[in-house]
Amino acid sequence: MATPTPTRPRKRGHDPESVLSIAVEVFNARGYDGTSMEDLARALGVTKSAIYYHVPGKEQLLARALDRALDGLFEMVADERATSGPAIDRLEWVLRRSVRILIDRLPYVTLLLRVRGNSQTEQAALERRREFDRFVARLVKEAAADGSIRPDVDPALMTRLLFGTVNSITEWYQPTRGASADDLADALLKMTFDGLRI
Repeated sequence: MATPTPTRPRKRGHDPESVLSIAVEVFNARGYDGTSMEDLARALGVTKSAIYYHVPGKEQLLARALDRALDGLFEMVADERATSGPAIDRLEWVLRRSVRILIDRLPYVTLLLRVRGNSQTEQAALERRREFDRFVARLVKEAAADGSIRPDVDPALMTRLLFGTVNSITEWYQPTRGASADDLADALLKMTFDGLRI
């Protein structure tokens, strides 16, 4: 049974940001592959041709949405707090900021976590995710090497476990009824780092 497409009354004057936001809502509800341009037009309350005024096609909307999720992560890893200082402090900061980025960009991160590599756009996004995972794995390895965390846990495995926990937030978190990003980050750090620290 297909998920119904959210509909809005016909409205003129969408800007690129509102088109992207509504497209992400529809992609998350129906799945990217299950969403047609007609579905997007219906959700936007416009004709299909009106969408093309803002974007060449559905794939470009997907690319913009995935970039929105990933750009936040890469801005974070370029920050001095992720690149200098003790590895354990950098790792904790990256995890805390990752939770904040996920909460701030929840629909975009949710979409990112659902892509499977079915197109060049999805493959590029997955490669960027792997690059981010490698960055975090290096932090875990550095923290183990300097004696801040347990050395008997594989850094790549630890990265998957840590970010599996972070990413699971997309499945259950409801901004109107949930804890703040800081509360979530505090709980995550307490749960994971109490078991990792020496």
